[in-house]
Parts: sequence; structure tokens; C-alpha cells
Amino acid sequence: MKVIASNKRAYYDYNISDKTEAGIELEGCEVKSVRAGGISINESFITIDNNEMFLKNAYVKPYEKTTAYSPNSKRNRKLLLHKKEISKFAKAREVKGMTIVPVRVYINDKGLVKLEIALGKGKKLYDKRETLKQKSANREIDRALKNASRG
Repeated sequence: MKVIASNKRAYYDYNISDKTEAGIELEGCEVKSVRAGGISINESFITIDNNEMFLKNAYVKPYEKTTAYSPNSKRNRKLLLHKKEISKFAKAREVKGMTIVPVRVYINDKGLVKLEIALGKGKKLYDKRETLKQKSANREIDRALKNASRG
């Protein structure tokens, strides 16, 4: 599995749970661009319309070597999931504060482009501060352990 793009901001803004793998409906030149690393999901989000899930506002860089046709770089892209999975996410999203977040884009073992989506519950400002404090404390502990093992 080769990770192409990840949404690090999602882990900062949301408490992530219940991850699922989804396919993305891409056109030929978009697949080549994604394989080359030309995708960004940092500002993207997922909506459900008529029992179908769509990835919105994801940027796919236009492929340089394509000839005449090049699709819109920020168009809506359909996500390929089973109806049961879509209904599960739709029910969970009805809970206050829950949203569906794109987490990372990768190429699986079969060579297909996949998107990992997850349910996220928005963090409050004090939760974000607490997360930063914990990361800082863990960094200090790691530094102290490295210095103790060297000396």
C-alpha cells in the first residue's frame, strides 16, 4: 500500500472513529495524476445525496501529458461504497457534531486508488489544546530517553 496524500488536519480537528475504505470514480488522466502524487484532500469534505456519497472540493492536479481533454480539477467525485455502508454513515452523521471526513488517499495492493474515510466528531478548542500539550509532553519524554540512552 502506497500512501499518496493524507489529511493530517482531520486528526487535529476531529476525534476520528470508524474508518472505511472507499473507491473514487476517477477519469483516466486523473488516475495518472493521482499516481504521480497530484492530489490534495486537505480542504475536502464528503456529502451524501440520494444515497450516494461524493467527495467535494478535492484538488486533482491536471495531468501534464494529456492532450485535449482535462476534467475540472475541483469537480465532485463519486465514492464507490455498498448501500449498507452509505446508510451506516448517513445514520451516524445525523448525530449532532458527527461528520464524514476524508483521511487519506492510497493505492492498494491491487493497484487501485482508494480513499479512507472516517466518522469524526468535532473537537472543542480546549480539546485541541490538550492534544497539543500531550504531543509536546511525549516529545520531551522521547528526547529525555534518547539522551539517557546515549550518555
